[in-house]
Amino acid sequence: MTNIIVVFARIEDAKNIKNILVKSGISVTAVCTSGAQALGHADEFRDGIVISGYKLTDMVCMELRDNLPDGFEMVVMASQRVLTDVAGSGIIGLAMPLKVHELISTVGMLVQGMVRRKKKRREKPRVRNEEEASIIQSAKCLLMERNNLTEEEAHRYIQKHSMDNSVSMVETAQMLLAMK
Repeated sequence: MTNIIVVFARIEDAKNIKNILVKSGISVTAVCTSGAQALGHADEFRDGIVISGYKLTDMVCMELRDNLPDGFEMVVMASQRVLTDVAGSGIIGLAMPLKVHELISTVGMLVQGMVRRKKKRREKPRVRNEEEASIIQSAKCLLMERNNLTEEEAHRYIQKHSMDNSVSMVETAQMLLAMK
């Protein structure tokens, strides 16, 4: 689930945008009226989307954008004249009056991009420190000596048993070495 924070100076505006998103199947994490509230919610998450008006009760959208955690995207809804001021600042602008399909498609596009980035992060191989790598290597050597396995077979053995037991490869290797 992507964290979506809606922040407008008027709570009615924020609730209306939330309702539009929810009716389209997009869940909203928080509704706020100030930048400080939005930042408080954003700090709880690694990434997400902030949908905002140009001017909030305590700051303008560029200040909010500058203070958001790195994993957040920002959509600002304002007049076309105001949107020219935010161009090139890492903010996606939606011109008012609002076209509902533009809001839904823009948020959908951002959500899909975040899902792809999360998937890529998860697919990166885990980097082990030297101590962990040494433990795994020792366990592989033990299996190679004791069971006449190749290094690849020993690695797969440790890998399979760690998955079967829902523990890390390092823990599996430590168990093998303990039973030596």
